[in-house]
Amino acid sequence: QIKRQSMKFKAIARSEKKCTRELASDVRMRPRNTAPELHPFAKAREYRRALNTVKLEKVFAKPFVGALDGHTDGVWCSAAPHDSLVQFLSGGCNGEVRLWDLPSRKCVWSTAAHSGIVKGLSVAPHGANFFVSAGDDSLAKLWGVQRALTSGSGEPLATFTGKASFTGVDHHWAKNQFATSSEVVEIWDHNRSEPLHSFKWGHDATLSVRFNPAETDLLASTGRDRSVGLYDLRSATPLKKVVLEAFCSAMAWNPREPYHFVCANEDGNLYQFDMRNLVRPTMIHKDHVGAVLSVGFSPTGKEFVSGGYDRMVRIFETGSGRSREVYHAKRMGRVFCTNFSQDGKFVLSGSDDTNVRIWKARASEALGKKTAREERSLEYAEALKSRHAHMPEVRKIDKYRQVPKVIKKMQEKQKEIRDSERRKEANRRRHSKPGAAGQKKPERAQAVVAQLD
Repeated sequence: QIKRQSMKFKAIARSEKKCTRELASDVRMRPRNTAPELHPFAKAREYRRALNTVKLEKVFAKPFVGALDGHTDGVWCSAAPHDSLVQFLSGGCNGEVRLWDLPSRKCVWSTAAHSGIVKGLSVAPHGANFFVSAGDDSLAKLWGVQRALTSGSGEPLATFTGKASFTGVDHHWAKNQFATSSEVVEIWDHNRSEPLHSFKWGHDATLSVRFNPAETDLLASTGRDRSVGLYDLRSATPLKKVVLEAFCSAMAWNPREPYHFVCANEDGNLYQFDMRNLVRPTMIHKDHVGAVLSVGFSPTGKEFVSGGYDRMVRIFETGSGRSREVYHAKRMGRVFCTNFSQDGKFVLSGSDDTNVRIWKARASEALGKKTAREERSLEYAEALKSRHAHMPEVRKIDKYRQVPKVIKKMQEKQKEIRDSERRKEANRRRHSKPGAAGQKKPERAQAVVAQLD
C-alpha cells in the first residue's frame, strides 16, 4: 500500500488586470518587498522626500490668480452668494455696486446704489436672488439679482431710510428680514418701511452686525465703545456684552461650529470667542502689524481669512494662533474686505486701490482637474510633510514667508516692545513683597476688560 504524503508550497498569484497597462503611457506595476530589513535607509529616504516636498511648495507657490478691475474708487465691502460659485458682489467708496462673473472675471451689472460709501452688502440665502446694500447716506436698498441680470435695471425693489448713517448690514438666514448697524441695531422687513426692532446698549455707534447661521434669531454686533454684544429677536432684548481693550471693526460666525465667532480688532489681533462663555477668548490669532479691518470664514469652518491696515491678507486655521499663509502685492492698499469662495479654494480681497484680487487658498496648489495618480502623489507628499513637521529644517522652510521690509521692521519692533514689557513685569514681581504683585493673569484673560449681562 502506497502512503501518500502532503506537501505545502507557496505560489505567487498575480492578477492580469493589475499587471496589464491600459495605455502605453501608464506606469507598469512592479512588485516590491516591504520588509524593513531589506530597506535600511527608508527613514532617511522619507525625510529627504519630506524636505523636497516643502521646498517644491515654495518653488511652485504662485497664489495670485487675477484681479477684478473696474471700480473707480476703493472697494469697501463685498459679498458672495451662499449657493453660487460664479457670482460675486462688491461695493465701492463712491457708492457703486458691481456684480461680477468670477470665471470670466467680468462685471455683468453695475449701478450707482448710494451717494456715499457702500458700507455693507449681504445676500439672502437659499437661492432667494435678493441682496441688500447699505450706505452712509442712511439708505438701505433691496435688489433683485435676476431682475438686474435680465433687464439691467438700476432701480431697487425697495428702499429703507434710517435715522443715521449705516455702518453694516446682514440678511436673516431664514426670514425676509435683515439687520443694519448704525447708532442702533435695527431689524427690517422686506415689506415694511419702518424697522421691526431697535436695540441700543450704550451711547456709541455699532460697527458691524451678523446673524448666527444656526440660531437664526440670534445676532451679534461690535461697537465703537469696544464692545461685542449678543441680541435675541424672540425676546427683543440684548443678552450679553463684553468690553475689550480696543474696538472690533468686523466679525464673522463659524459656519460649521455656529457657537464660535471671530472678531477683527483694532490692536492687530483676531479674538475667537465661544458665545456660551464670553469670559475670555478661546484663541488669540496674531501676525497682523496694523488694525484688522475684515474677516471671513471658509465654508469648511476650519480656517478664515483676514485683511488689515498693514495691506496684508492672512489665512488662519481656527486652532492656530499664527497665520498659515500671507499674501501681499506691490500696489495693494489697505484691505477693507475679504471673502472665501463657496468651494473654499479661493480667497477674494478688496482694497482701497480700486481692485478686487483673487488668490488661491493653497498657494502651491495647481489649478484644474487632477488625475488619480496626481491626487495619490499629493496625498503621499502631504502625509510625509505632516509626519516630519517637527523636524527643524522642515519646520523652518515650511513656516517661512516672504514679507515686505517695512512689515518685517514693524514685526521686529513689536517683538522688542513685548519682550520689554515681559521683562518689566518679571522684574516688578521679582522685587515685590511676596503676594504684593497679585496673581499673574494669562493673556487671554487680559483681553476682556468687563462683562455685562
